[in-house]
Amino acid sequence: MDDTPSITIRLVTSAKEVAQENWDRLANPQSDPSDTFDYNPFLSHAFFTAVEESGSACRETGWLPQHLVMEQAGEVTGIIPCYLKNHSQGEYVFDHGWADAFERASGAYYPKLQASVPFTPATGRRLLVGNGPDAHKRRLLLAGGLQQACEQLEVSSAHITFMPEDEWRVLGEHGFLRRNDQQFHWLNEDYETFDDFLAALSSRKRKNIKKERKGALADNGITIEWLTGDQLTGEVWNTFFQFYMDTGSRKWGQPYLTRDFYTRIGETMADDIVLVMAKRDGRYVAGAINFIGSHTLFGRHWGCIEDHPFLHFEICYYQAIEFAIKNKLKRVEAGAQGGHKLARGYMPQMTHSAHFITHPDFRRAVEDYLDRERRAVAMENEAIARHGPFKKENSNDGL
Repeated sequence: MDDTPSITIRLVTSAKEVAQENWDRLANPQSDPSDTFDYNPFLSHAFFTAVEESGSACRETGWLPQHLVMEQAGEVTGIIPCYLKNHSQGEYVFDHGWADAFERASGAYYPKLQASVPFTPATGRRLLVGNGPDAHKRRLLLAGGLQQACEQLEVSSAHITFMPEDEWRVLGEHGFLRRNDQQFHWLNEDYETFDDFLAALSSRKRKNIKKERKGALADNGITIEWLTGDQLTGEVWNTFFQFYMDTGSRKWGQPYLTRDFYTRIGETMADDIVLVMAKRDGRYVAGAINFIGSHTLFGRHWGCIEDHPFLHFEICYYQAIEFAIKNKLKRVEAGAQGGHKLARGYMPQMTHSAHFITHPDFRRAVEDYLDRERRAVAMENEAIARHGPFKKENSNDGL
């Protein structure tokens, strides 16, 4: 007789239905000093709770939480943060063409399941199982549970986006289609100062960055402040939210984060956040929000109420590099897309997503498309890296 406790997988409609200690134990395990897991603030219970309870990711915005929770003998042993969606907004891995093709073939692409961090194109674990000798087995059980959830909810597909390559490869061997895309990241080659980084660049790129930094700051009388921890007051968040709404309304049409979201992360994640704020004539005129991991600075979004040449590059890219160097961080992820980042020291990096399509004919069509797309992305990354800003002996292409 097998006395092994049975494993159950259920869906919950809020991160709050999982105890914080259970969620964080699986998402960001800290128990083993030799553990290779990196702390990722976007995987924390505090972040998911803030984005959901603030009304940013909820049924009304088309992000209905449907988190998969795996349990054994009363203990939570795995989680996939997941959302039932009736659109493809806020994901940064674009499947609008798939949806259109399936709808024209009389299929119903929406709703679908989306395993991701809402509105956040940052790489991180998606199959949250902590560590331990059976972690691989639990990942496979979660993946199977996600496939079963598609059947239970009668949805067309499940999509796991911005996942690590090791999870991506495992899922590719177990029925998920694999997709690649591209981002631009800055890699810290043990630089001690920003000037050390500049010294690794070609002369022309080095001169251009110096010109941009002078044009953004000295020529406009702008100074920069880094705000974190208890410096993130309600007044500061009010100011930053004004920047976010102004820029977001012009860029996206409808900003998706609420003012309450910033209050919540300010209360629960202040030490994981640094705001880069630009001040002119005694008032803040622009800013960018960054989240701090154990080895990575994650740049998210920025906003401004005054337009100044090169200020976006200074706040979002150069200040992020300065912060990473000062704090010995290995990488800066500056968000989705942006070939213009290349000239500023951010090199092409492959991103990974996995997709489970329930309709067999549609699955074959998507699989054929992805085979060709992966080859094209790899060739593009190689071509872009050859034209990077670094001296040839410091090629730093990350590929």
